[in-house]
Parts: sequence; C-alpha cells; structure tokens
Amino acid sequence: MHLVTSKEVAQKLSDYLHHKIELNELVDWAENMIQENDFEKENFNNIRDILAKLGFADVRAFGLNWEDCERFLNQLGYKLKLEVVEN
Repeated sequence: MHLVTSKEVAQKLSDYLHHKIELNELVDWAENMIQENDFEKENFNNIRDILAKLGFADVRAFGLNWEDCERFLNQLGYKLKLEVVEN
C-alpha cells in the first residue's frame, strides 16, 4: 500500500502549475490516490479533502483555479511563489 504524503500532493500541484502535467492527469492521480486510503497521519484530513476536491477538478461546475491551488498548498504547509521571467 502506498502512503500519500503532503509533500507528494504539493509536488503534484506544483507539476500542474508548472504545466508538467495536464489537469486530467492530476485528476486521475488524485482519484487513484484517494483509493489508496493510506495518508500521512499528520495531515490526514487535509490530504483526504484536497484529493477529493482534485478528483472533481475536471467537472465544469467544480474546476480548479490558481486560488484553489494556493489554498491547498497552504493547508499542506507550503507557500506558493510566483516568478515572472522574460522569454
């Protein structure tokens, strides 16, 4: 059984925000992880709730925006920083 950690969830959110994975990949991953049902104890409720919300992110009524990602990362103990660079 796989232990889902805050760090892993934060990394997936970061990958999505950096366009390393598409929304459907993030949703699929979240759906698979929620089925694992073995989450890091320190952040059990946050991880479970975030994965559940990410699992519905591809449904138009729910979606996923920048503020959602920022809030999720904050709940996991991470801070989102934005950097703008010239092409």
